[in-house]
Amino acid sequence: MDRTLGWLVGLFIATLPHSTAAAAPYPDKPIRVIVPVGTGGGLDRIARSVVAKLTDSLGHVIVIDNRPGAGGDIGIEKAVQAPPDGYTLLLVSANYVVRAAMYKVPYDPIGDFAAISQVASVPLLLVVHTSLPAKSVSELVTYAKANSGKLNYSSPGNGSLVHLAGELFKATSKFDMVHVAYKSVDAAFTDLVSGRIQLTFTGILTARPHIKSQRLRALAVTSPQRAKAAPEFPTMIEAGVQNFEATQWHGLLAPKVTPLAIVDLLNREIVKIVRQPELAQRLARDGTEPVGSTRQQFASFIKSDLERWQGVVKRAGIRGD
Repeated sequence: MDRTLGWLVGLFIATLPHSTAAAAPYPDKPIRVIVPVGTGGGLDRIARSVVAKLTDSLGHVIVIDNRPGAGGDIGIEKAVQAPPDGYTLLLVSANYVVRAAMYKVPYDPIGDFAAISQVASVPLLLVVHTSLPAKSVSELVTYAKANSGKLNYSSPGNGSLVHLAGELFKATSKFDMVHVAYKSVDAAFTDLVSGRIQLTFTGILTARPHIKSQRLRALAVTSPQRAKAAPEFPTMIEAGVQNFEATQWHGLLAPKVTPLAIVDLLNREIVKIVRQPELAQRLARDGTEPVGSTRQQFASFIKSDLERWQGVVKRAGIRGD
């Protein structure tokens, strides 16, 4: 009787599908990374630099899927709908939380995704036209208070990171200035250089030639620490603007309930990749700094960044178009 029972149990185990006896190792097929912007921009360049390295380390093809449109919502929504199996990932920028703070978006930035790692950070630079007498952030604040509502600052659109950075500056320093939204970064910057606009927040590399030609004056960077690409400039906090942080950042996400073992594997690989000197040098050419955080750190960062911009939107009473 015992031998019969043992034989039956053995027969049952032998007939189980192979997949239940030994799950296939991850990955065993191509991975897709959705990038919710078009080709050629900063986020796309980050994607191509990192994905090439990740392809080598994982030993499987990783395909970049650019899905621009609706401020990034189209690509993000596509990722929300993907199976949580590790074969569809999403690379996002600060726009991911800025839009969620400003607009009704088709995703929950906290609940719809699992954080893998923050990949990189891009400090912005507060610059003023040299027609302004201010040579420091404190002098700019004093001048702005004495000329309330007379200064204009540009941004590449309502609800952009630069727009909300300007509103944060106004709120923390308690002065007023006028936001002028443009349809592109180039248009916003052109009017700043010509003197039609008095100040903005912009990329370090974008501003550098105009600083050298003395058309613009740089006052401070927006990151918590001094920027590696421009260590000569103080942070906004060092310059006296308390609790000011407004960085462009890039990070990798997976659909929620993606197996933790896969998320941890991807995190380890991303951290190793962004700490490679070759990649760090490549990113530095764009004024970008590698990060490589834990998944817990990145999840906490997303939450705090979202709360920061939600607070700015609420205090300023601004609304999306």
